[in-house]
Amino acid sequence: MNEISEKSYAKVNIFLKISNKREEYHELVSRFVRVHSLFDTISFVKSSRKAFSIIGNFSCKMETNTVYKAYKLLEKYDGVDEFFKNHSVKIEKNIPEFAGLGGGSSNAATFLIMTNKICKLNLSKDQLCNIAVKIGADVPFFVYEYDSANVTGIGEIVEKFDEEILNIDTITPNIKCNTGEIFKVFRENFYKQISKKEADKLLKMKSIEILDSLNIKEANDLYEPATSVYPKLEEYGQIGWYFSGSGSSFFKVNNVK
Repeated sequence: MNEISEKSYAKVNIFLKISNKREEYHELVSRFVRVHSLFDTISFVKSSRKAFSIIGNFSCKMETNTVYKAYKLLEKYDGVDEFFKNHSVKIEKNIPEFAGLGGGSSNAATFLIMTNKICKLNLSKDQLCNIAVKIGADVPFFVYEYDSANVTGIGEIVEKFDEEILNIDTITPNIKCNTGEIFKVFRENFYKQISKKEADKLLKMKSIEILDSLNIKEANDLYEPATSVYPKLEEYGQIGWYFSGSGSSFFKVNNVK
């Protein structure tokens, strides 16, 4: 094998509501949807480097790269360390970083799935999810490879939601949102918790029905704190567009009538 490649898809949050606090984490209620038109490509390529290496343009150090974190959690398994002494991970980036589209989380999940297959680890999706949640809150969603899912807890509870595949457009301003800062402002100035009744209602609705009934502020609890930290974001919050994650990306669904 000289090279094997897989697509690493972006996601958007159709809605994102905070339901509770769990120590330093926030529990969420959200609908994650895969964006089929936006993806990175991850490849395992033959290498003579004799050590784990990532080829690609990144703004972070190797130690903080989500794919490196995923590797460190798998290297104890038979065959993984040996394989990556002879192969590098090449990542062709199309998903903007720090944008609320889950690019880093998707990359980590795709790496876990590919390594599980190539190294014949025979880990189930649930076992991969237990590893994924140690990397980041969004990673489990990508491990399950659902087109649409209800995501709760701190991201570790992922339940497939059956609906039509959505045709999604995204736009990402040249603003790098600091998720930690946005959550800090949310806690201090905008904190609210969705009721179980309202959460159950949203989790049963189709995505296009949710977007038809909520505006950008109502759909995402982090939009107002994000715009208070980064006022320029408001210039992109047009009618029909919604805010993904903690930003800075906006999206619209063309299935919506």
